[in-house]
Order: sequence, then structure tokens, then C-alpha cells
Amino acid sequence: MLVQIADSLGKRFAEKTSDFREFLHFFGESIRQMFLFARQRQVATLVLMRQILFTGFEALTLISLIAAAIGGLIIIEGHLVLGDFGQGQLLNVILVTVIVRELSSLLVAFIIIARSGTAISTELGNMIVNHEIEALQSIGISPLSYLVVPRVFGVVAAMLTLTIYFNIIGLIGGWAVSYAFFPIGLEDFYTGLLSELQVVDVFSSFTKSIIFGFAIGTIACYQGMKVAFASTEVPQRTIKAVVQSLTWVIILDILLTTAFYVI
Repeated sequence: MLVQIADSLGKRFAEKTSDFREFLHFFGESIRQMFLFARQRQVATLVLMRQILFTGFEALTLISLIAAAIGGLIIIEGHLVLGDFGQGQLLNVILVTVIVRELSSLLVAFIIIARSGTAISTELGNMIVNHEIEALQSIGISPLSYLVVPRVFGVVAAMLTLTIYFNIIGLIGGWAVSYAFFPIGLEDFYTGLLSELQVVDVFSSFTKSIIFGFAIGTIACYQGMKVAFASTEVPQRTIKAVVQSLTWVIILDILLTTAFYVI
């Protein structure tokens, strides 16, 4: 029994190791193609623009709703709790810490994984099943340069833009939502807020958004391209793309937060 368990664990470890090596090869080749993207931008620009449109523009409504709601709830709850202790000035610290440092990039990453990560993996997987990848290769077009690189760039660009948008809506929208319950002068609110906002907070938010976008786009494309022949593999690879993207976003968030604010 113990021998069978050991054999099973050994096989799973070997599979994970092999898969990780394949991902590293895919990652390295994608990086190489990114440096060559400018030479073939006429071919892939349309794919890039469509990816930015889908990932960024079409998610604005959802981002606006979530950002304004979270900003408003933080301000309302902050006044209810901190006001009782005479520490209302700490509300600006909480807003900067929760929204700018953490939630903006993290929640946008989760939304992009749910919307665009699944769509990218499914689309590429179906293209393989329908032999569209083979058709591209037959006419001399690299699937990485035409399909993968524009999508990764599109996700990164949308992730950065949506993070900035989330911060703005989270702060301004949060004030607007909370104004009905706790009237605060706009000038006083943002004077206090800007006094607590530091360059490292903004830089951290932007850096996280770029790295998260790159990780999400690469993982989604890799899992989509791993589909072999059967259409039943597509949902399996999509689920793996979501799980791995969420895992790596959380790991990277912990590492980057530690690097920026602890070390």
C-alpha cells in the first residue's frame, strides 16, 4: 500500500515537474517573441486592440460598481468604528492602505481572471481543436507572435489602466456614496487623503498591476495552447488557467507587498 502511494506521488511529482519545465520554455519563448513584436505589429495589432477592448473597456461598468461600493463601505464603516474612538483621521490611512495598496490591483486581477483569463484559454483551446493553429503555421505565422504576445500585452495594458481607474473611482466614488450618510467636504476629504498617499503606494499599485497582468495573460495562453485534440480538454485547461492564475496572483501579491513595505 505504501509502495503504491509512493509511486503515485512520484508520478504526480514527475508530471508537475515536466509541466513546469514546459511552462518555463513557453515563458522564455514568449519573452523572445515580445522583443520581436515591433517587427510584425501590422499582423498582430488588431489582436492586441481587440484584447484591450474586451479586457479593459468592456469591464469598466463592473469595475466602477465594485470600486464605488467598496470605497463607500470603507468610509461608512470607518466613520462608524473610528468615530467612536475619536480616530476619524485614520480613515485616510485605511483608504490608502486598503484601496491603493492592496484591493485595487488584487480585485482587478480577480475580475480579469474571471473574464479574460477564461476567455483567452477557451479561445486558444478551441483554435487548436479546430486546427486553426496548424493553418497559421502552414502559412508561416508563429502562433506565439500572432496569438500569445498580443493577448499578453493586451491584458497587461488593460490591467494597468483598470487599476488606475479602480483607484480613482474607489476614492471619488467612495466619497460620493458615503456623502449621503456622513457629509464630508470634498476639499477636506482629499486634502487629508493626499497627505497620507505616498509615492511608494502608487508605484506599488502600478507594479503589481503590470506583473499580475503579465502572469494572468501568460498562464491563460499557456493552458489554452496545451489543449491537444479533444474539445473536452478545453474546459479542463480553462479551470487550470483560473486556479493557477489565482494562485500566482496571491503569491506575487504577498512577495511584492513584503518587498515594498516590509524589507
